[in-house]
Amino acid sequence: MKKLILGMAIVASAFAFGQKGDVNAQLQATNKAAMDAYNAKNYAAAAPKFIEIYDLLKANGQDNKMYMYYAGLSHALANNNDAAIKIYTDLINSGYTGVETTYTAKEKKSGQTVNLDKATWDLMKKNADYSDFKTEQTPSVEPDLYETLTTLLINAKKGNEALVIIEKGLAKFPNNTKLKEAQTNAYLQSGNMDKFVAGLKEQLAKNPNDATNWYNLGVMQAKTPATVEEAIASFKKAIELKPDFANAYQNIVYTTIGDDPKVVAEINATRKDKPDAASKLIDARRERFAKALPYAESWYKVDPKNIDAVTTLKEIYVVTKNIDKVKEMKAKEAELSAGAK
Repeated sequence: MKKLILGMAIVASAFAFGQKGDVNAQLQATNKAAMDAYNAKNYAAAAPKFIEIYDLLKANGQDNKMYMYYAGLSHALANNNDAAIKIYTDLINSGYTGVETTYTAKEKKSGQTVNLDKATWDLMKKNADYSDFKTEQTPSVEPDLYETLTTLLINAKKGNEALVIIEKGLAKFPNNTKLKEAQTNAYLQSGNMDKFVAGLKEQLAKNPNDATNWYNLGVMQAKTPATVEEAIASFKKAIELKPDFANAYQNIVYTTIGDDPKVVAEINATRKDKPDAASKLIDARRERFAKALPYAESWYKVDPKNIDAVTTLKEIYVVTKNIDKVKEMKAKEAELSAGAK
C-alpha cells in the first residue's frame, strides 16, 4: 500500500480566507495536528484530522477531496478497514483522480518561491515584485485508489465486492498488474474456481517464474483426478523456482500417494475373498509410496522441525520396508512431540 509524505501546508487557504483569520488559524492548527500524527505513524489520530480539514474547507467553498484521500489512506494504515473502504469507495464514485495544479511565483525581494491559489497567481503576474510564475500538476492517484480499495475489500473477505471494483478499475487501467493479481485472489475468495485457475494461468503466461502461482495452480489441479499429473508438474515447477518450498514438497507427496485410507480399506475388504486383487493393490500402493519418497525426504530436509513431515516420512519408510529409517523417524517424532509440550 502506497504511503504519502504529507509535508504541505494549507497555503492556498490563507489567501482564500484572508478575511477570516479565525477559520484560517483553525485550518493551520488542524493541518499541523494531522501531519504531526501522520508523520508519527499515529494514523488513527491523523484520519479524523484530515476529515476535519476537508469539512472546514468545504464549509468555506472549497471541496478539496485530497484531504479525504489522506483520511482514507490513514484509516487504511490504521487497519480501520470499514472507514477506509467507505472513503475510497466515495472517492472513486466521485471521479476523484488526485490531479492537482500548484501555482508558484518567486518573490524578488526575498528570493523565496511561494505557493499561490490560481486567482492570486493570475493577479500577481501584474505585480513587478514577483517573477518565475510556474504551474505544476501532481500525478494521478486513481490507480492507487482502485488497488487499495481492492486490497481492503479482499482483506475484509468481500470478494464479490472486490470483483466489481477490479472490473471497473481494469476498464480504465487494463494493464494494471496489481489489479489483475487481485482479481485472481477475488475469484478464489468468491468461490469462482474456474476463473481463479484461468487467472493463475494468465499470470503465469506473463510471469512464468512466479513459484507461488505455480503452487496455487497445482493445488487447484490436485482437486480433480483427471489433472493430478498436471498438479504434480506444477508443484515441481514451483520447487524448481524455489528449492526450499516446503508446502510444494508436501503437496507432491500427498498428491502422489493419493487417498491412502480409502486404498487401505479396499485392501482389507478384498484381502480374504480376492487375495490376488489385494496383492495388486498392495504393490501399487508400495509403488506410489516409493515414488513419493524422494519428495518426502526433501520436505523433511527443508523443514526438519515439521512433525507432519517427520510422521509422513516415517509412514513411507514403513510401507517401503526401510526399518532403520523407520527407527530414525520415530526417534525424531518423539523428540519433536516432547519439545512441543
